[in-house]
Amino acid sequence: MPDTTTPNYHWPPMADRRVIGKSHSRLDGIQKASGAAKYNSDIKPAGMLFGAILTCPHAHARVTSIDTSEAEKIPGVTAVRVIMGPGKEVQWGGAEVASVSATSEEAANDAVKAIKVEYEELPFLVREDDISKAGNRAKAAGEQVTGDPDKAFQEAAYTHEGDYGIPVITHCCLESHGNVVAWEGDKLSLWPSTQNVSGIGGDLGRAINVSAANIHVHQDHIGGGFGSKFPADLWGVEAAELSKQSGGKPVKIFLDRKTELLIAGNRPSAFGHIKVAADKDGKITAWESKTWSTGGLAGGGLSADLFPYVYRKVPNRRINHTAISTNTGSARAWRAPNHEQVSYLTCSAIEDLAAKMKMDPLEVFLKNADLTMREEAYTSQLKKAAELADWKKNWHQRGDSGSGAVKRGLGIGVGTWGGAGHASQCQATIHPDGSVEVELGSQDLGTGTRTIIAMVAAETLGLPVSAINVKIGDSTYPPSGASGGSTTVGGVSSSTRKATVNALDKLFAAVAPSLGTTPDKLEAVDRRIVVKGDTSKSLTWEAACRKLGTNKISESGENNPRTAPREGLNTGGVAGVQIADVSVDTETGLVKMNRLIAVHDCGLIINPKTAESQIFGACIMSVCSALFEERVADQQIGRVLNPDMEFYKLAGIMDIGEIIVHLDISPENDKRGVIGLGEPPAIPGDAAIGNAVANAIGVRVPQLPLTADRVLAALASKGGNA
Repeated sequence: MPDTTTPNYHWPPMADRRVIGKSHSRLDGIQKASGAAKYNSDIKPAGMLFGAILTCPHAHARVTSIDTSEAEKIPGVTAVRVIMGPGKEVQWGGAEVASVSATSEEAANDAVKAIKVEYEELPFLVREDDISKAGNRAKAAGEQVTGDPDKAFQEAAYTHEGDYGIPVITHCCLESHGNVVAWEGDKLSLWPSTQNVSGIGGDLGRAINVSAANIHVHQDHIGGGFGSKFPADLWGVEAAELSKQSGGKPVKIFLDRKTELLIAGNRPSAFGHIKVAADKDGKITAWESKTWSTGGLAGGGLSADLFPYVYRKVPNRRINHTAISTNTGSARAWRAPNHEQVSYLTCSAIEDLAAKMKMDPLEVFLKNADLTMREEAYTSQLKKAAELADWKKNWHQRGDSGSGAVKRGLGIGVGTWGGAGHASQCQATIHPDGSVEVELGSQDLGTGTRTIIAMVAAETLGLPVSAINVKIGDSTYPPSGASGGSTTVGGVSSSTRKATVNALDKLFAAVAPSLGTTPDKLEAVDRRIVVKGDTSKSLTWEAACRKLGTNKISESGENNPRTAPREGLNTGGVAGVQIADVSVDTETGLVKMNRLIAVHDCGLIINPKTAESQIFGACIMSVCSALFEERVADQQIGRVLNPDMEFYKLAGIMDIGEIIVHLDISPENDKRGVIGLGEPPAIPGDAAIGNAVANAIGVRVPQLPLTADRVLAALASKGGNA
């Protein structure tokens, strides 16, 4: 017999959904487009003070003395704090040395300039592209060998060796890292820019010895995070301490753009010498990679389990990786950590192997799909992407792109990701007047989380999306996990589904007697409570809620990652394929994006419109990183040369080209439940664009970004890695 004690939390069948699966505009879209949305960098509580941070100009130095006396005398200064006192060692440029608070931004900046610091400069390393110069800064992870790669290379019909590189890039959040902090007795109010509303209070509390229960966190909107805004950070601690020393007044510290680009996180680099082999039919038989990377002082780790990327079942593998410790700001998660880098290294090598074999790379990627963990998914996605790119018409062998100066090329990139839902709790409340509130201590990073929550509640309760009042962004609401790893949509949709099902069951129990039936015979449809199979017996939503009298229904729901896979509301594991279509001017070296085709699956898609938007944004980021972005450091002076938005280049609207999105919606994928889509589409683009340029000009440009000078240098090399 079926279990009637457990509510039916399963998603409605695809054909029965009235809200889920339909495109809905973001609930906060008008607010953001009109400028009405308030970010925490916008707020100004009464009596707010301005904080500022003095940073170290050297890559590696020891503080020998620090004098704050002149800063303390400046009118308006309320507090000065030394972070790195005499004898302290500073490990990277831009690191925090002292902080101040003042009644005006000008006074705070003047006070920072008045602090006198003397340093003993120490040896440094700020570049990692040439591993031979790393010395003892290079730490090998140890060799991993599977099968017999030496024998496989000896027996291979084709072998290719090449060098590839992808540099450090930064997050470039439009709203820089920071917060406003105020004391009220022994309690704090915290207005951060964070991806972790429920958790950041505890992080700050541990640093300043205050219980998380005494820290109230609030955030309505965030101006970008991309994986870099989880902890409270030192600037959060300093704002709290400056506030305490200033009588509890709110202190605002948001990093200036230079400091933001230097110390607020970055995506690690990845360089490698790769050797790959295949038999006469194009089946990959062996892989060997010697890679290195940096993510700052801690080096840069690339899991051996990622190589070769996606095509993990290559039978014979030798993998070596070295972490390079540099005196630069530390890495942070960047929208699919390490996957973009390994995708670029792997797909570039496979494309170059195909060129050496004079084979169509699409054929090589397809022929080796059985080496992936999801052969059927990659096969169908490669074919769909090729169809959308008109591959048969537009692809050509390297060097066969016509006689003109402008050459056109196509390239393939692949990706994979997890994306199962994080821990999340939700409270759903139905009031006697028919109004509905849904509360979660989550955050909307601009991905449409508010809208997703409202859509799930509306689907469950048989209401329009506009009838749901979504409350997120506050630590007083039920806790929900940090937004990272593409885990948010799975977590919040599942907890919302459970909470609203539980609340609806209570409403059914309250109104069933008046409809002469039992609760299990009721359903919520089109703002009515209806007896199944007999639409003549029904109540409007408002009439049904009036049956509650003066009471309200308030029910909770939880997504537990340990049990979620068995429940089927959300799971993890996705595939993605992108094909880039570029034109390259061989006289100027300029690369023009024509199209970027993105084919992705993400399980059950709640809102196709915001899902497509996620892919659009990820593709734009890929164009930026493939063609423009690079943190440039000078080993002679130990400084980053472009910590600003003038020389740290991003794509403009005319640089993007056309983005074509195909969501791999099918009953088979839908049955897997909700899977996150934040990271997956950010992965394949770099590889696809790099391969397209190689196809266009007939030679590999080994290192990103594919700037004009690098393209021209590759053309001048008469072969490169081709």
